[in-house]
Amino acid sequence: MLKTRIIPCLDVRNGRVVKGQKFKDIIDVDSPEDLGEFYNNNGADELVFYDITASNEERDISLAFVEKVAAKVSIPFCVGGGIRTIADFQTVLDRGADKISINSAAVKNPQLIKEAAEKFGSQCVVLAIDTKKNDQGLYKIYINGGRVETELEAVAWVKKGVELGAGEIVVNSIDEDGMKNGYDIQLLKLITDAVSVPVIASGGAGKKEHFYDAIRDANVGGVLAASVFHFGEISIPELKDYLSERGVVVKR
Repeated sequence: MLKTRIIPCLDVRNGRVVKGQKFKDIIDVDSPEDLGEFYNNNGADELVFYDITASNEERDISLAFVEKVAAKVSIPFCVGGGIRTIADFQTVLDRGADKISINSAAVKNPQLIKEAAEKFGSQCVVLAIDTKKNDQGLYKIYINGGRVETELEAVAWVKKGVELGAGEIVVNSIDEDGMKNGYDIQLLKLITDAVSVPVIASGGAGKKEHFYDAIRDANVGGVLAASVFHFGEISIPELKDYLSERGVVVKR
């Protein structure tokens, strides 16, 4: 049985880890390299680093900080934000990343998924989606850090992404981001039912039960969170104990 991954997320702006709610009300947390090292030593299975304003500001990712974090961690390290070309993939991988997460660039140029999967392997290509339910009950895809709504519908888009070669999907609910009310289980189930690659839940974890609910009810391959880990509300070892007691297979 595959082990469910516990994944802290570092949202980085101007070289600092920050956190907000629904992509707003941003507050400072810590330096990315210090937090990365802490999680590496305290049971995280992977680490995700997002340069959260790179796409909207149409600039490249902050490579110096990627390198600093990579130097401090030995667990798989996924990096996203401002990655638009195969050359960007190569540069960030050369700086120490193991996987690359693309969102806005994939929407604007879906062939980037195919080209990257062919060059680096599907296991290296993570398709991240930011999505929000509209008045008609459809989950629409947003780009540029959740600022711009597109015409794409979430399920159709992830299916296409997997067909093009994405090896993993990260599903972030804008409505639940930072709210600590739980993951959007309905959304996650739609996605896990639609694709055969691992799906990572993101956006909304506030207590241990929320992680378990997403694993049990939506069959996700991993659970990603930020503020509950950053502010010490839940420790990863404690979460793994809780999940293990309920029959979830976790990495020790």
